[in-house]
Amino acid sequence: MSIGTRVKWLRRQARRGAGTLDGGQQEFTFRVAFFGLLIGCLLCFTNLYFGLQTGWISMMSLQSALIGFLVSKFFPTPMTPQENVVLQTIAVATGTMPLAAGFVGILPALGLLDEERDGVPALHLSWLDAVGWSLAVAFFGVFLSPPIRKQVIIEEQLAFPSGTATAQLISVLHQIPPPDTTQTVRQRHGYRELDTEEAQGIPDPDTPGMPLEEEHPVAEPEVVDVAPQETWNALIWSFAASGVMTLTAYFFPVVFSIPLFGTHLASEWLWTFTPSLSYIGQGIIMGFPTTLSMNLGMLVGWAILSPVAKHSGWAPGPVGDMTTGSRGWILWVSLAIMCADSLVSLVPVIAEVLYKKVWRGAIVLRDADAVLMDDKEIESPDRLVPMRWVAWGLGGSVVFGTLLVWAVFGDEGIKPWATFIGYVMGGLLSVLGVRALGETDLNPVSGLGKISQLFFAWIQPGNIVANIIAGGVAEAGAQQAGDLMQDLKTGHLIRASPRAQFFGQLLGSLLSIVVTTTAYTLYQRAYEIPGPYFPAPTAYVWLGLARLLRDGELPAKSSEFMVIFAVIFGAIAAVKAYAQRQGLPYAKWIPSGVAFAIGFLNTPSFSIARLIGGIVEHVYYTRVGREKGGIKLIIIASGFVLGEGVVSIVSLILRTWGFGVASCWGCGHGMCGGCPA
Repeated sequence: MSIGTRVKWLRRQARRGAGTLDGGQQEFTFRVAFFGLLIGCLLCFTNLYFGLQTGWISMMSLQSALIGFLVSKFFPTPMTPQENVVLQTIAVATGTMPLAAGFVGILPALGLLDEERDGVPALHLSWLDAVGWSLAVAFFGVFLSPPIRKQVIIEEQLAFPSGTATAQLISVLHQIPPPDTTQTVRQRHGYRELDTEEAQGIPDPDTPGMPLEEEHPVAEPEVVDVAPQETWNALIWSFAASGVMTLTAYFFPVVFSIPLFGTHLASEWLWTFTPSLSYIGQGIIMGFPTTLSMNLGMLVGWAILSPVAKHSGWAPGPVGDMTTGSRGWILWVSLAIMCADSLVSLVPVIAEVLYKKVWRGAIVLRDADAVLMDDKEIESPDRLVPMRWVAWGLGGSVVFGTLLVWAVFGDEGIKPWATFIGYVMGGLLSVLGVRALGETDLNPVSGLGKISQLFFAWIQPGNIVANIIAGGVAEAGAQQAGDLMQDLKTGHLIRASPRAQFFGQLLGSLLSIVVTTTAYTLYQRAYEIPGPYFPAPTAYVWLGLARLLRDGELPAKSSEFMVIFAVIFGAIAAVKAYAQRQGLPYAKWIPSGVAFAIGFLNTPSFSIARLIGGIVEHVYYTRVGREKGGIKLIIIASGFVLGEGVVSIVSLILRTWGFGVASCWGCGHGMCGGCPA
């Protein structure tokens, strides 16, 4: 079928489907909204919990779609694939607010301010102020999504691997033909798309570990065992096991703080092991290459650089001290790695935008194919988001958000004109972030936030609060637009209504403001943030860069190591970006700079557990095969992650009511949460 013929067929299908789906009203239903919000609230608590512990959160779109499908088995009428798309869209919008609104980085960073050093006292927002701040940044990325979708999904047809993988999973769960796209996207979760050659039975030599198909037409979906009862059992038992282990670790903290190489290394150098099933589950979901990069960073940071900085006198304080200790010293090297990796990864994206949109703009407009560009949209107008909604929404969110930020932080925090510029930068950086995400499946939000901080150090010098807030505004827009674009890619492949997804995004973001703010307030009352249990490592990154841009002061000898590692990982990022764009099979094994840097930020206990999960994922799919293995391992991993995240609410309630640990036996190394050092 030629491209022109296929476009006409898709448009006929869209017009035919518009009357049936009624502009998406049959997809955005009460049951979808209710269970999407319920699943999203669980993800919200989970992401806030793990984000404050390690600085790493997940969209959990695959898990949302899977759990939504299982829940739908209790519906009187089956849930359609399009309803499942909208459900997981709502869940993702609800669950990712802890990062979008800065609860795992921005707000803890403001709480670390020191009046003597920074000129302003620590800022601890009240519940109402935190709601106001969240409202200011919660909807800007949502209203950015429709016009960006038009560009990157409809016109440029970027891959968005995670969004495509979610569409593949939904097609398997609902037993419909796999979505048809113009390029092959291979995922490691046991379901993938077949390109034209594979559909015709031509072997694909570039797919490691996958049995070759002799004949596999596009019209037939891959068969994956997703028996509801068996799936429910796997999810429930893994959830229960993780929950029980979490409660056990609450009453007996040594369970999650095992001295890895003896008490001395645990107490003096922070080498402990946390055998958390949730972190093992995260490692399974992240995959072996990412967890390997993280642990390489952990070894370089904690086994090499930390002892070197301590014994050389560059970081004379206790190892765990973020100001004078080696943990604070290696933080600067981590910051250099993240900035270099993110910025270099953006270079090809920026170059492509400038080349295609600026240099060749006039040529493209004269190209005959450009006339057919609008024909790529297969949805009817009543299923799309009207541009007047986008214009009013963007304008309103910027004006309303600027006023809210001014009301919360005042003129001493950030000037209204500076906040407005922050939104403008957020919009520009969002385009870059979304394009990078669409091509590489990595949204460089940390690097984009740092770009905004660098810019505001120039236009509003000396104001640390303004620097952090402006970076948070830019990061919020980029992160939210990117996550929602993955969902819109899923909806595009499954033919879900973009308007229904848009309503779901607005609803999920609105509810998540209250849920996230309340959860964060409760955690603040029960725990010290940042503190031993919730170190909030990304808060130190935000504050550290803001202080550096104001003072220019760095710990002894850290600048030399920052330059060395920035150059090394800038080169690695360039090679990785080239390999990914060329589709080379070894691209995934080139270390990820961001994952490597996360290994510096977190103590070894978290990274080792994730490596175990990555090894389990690699060994399982190598031995069983990715097609035969299916999604069973991901189901178990999801139960592990959700179990600890949800049961942590019980631990929070117990601590709030004054129920302490049952025994501090084995905690002589001083690394147990809840036990005195």
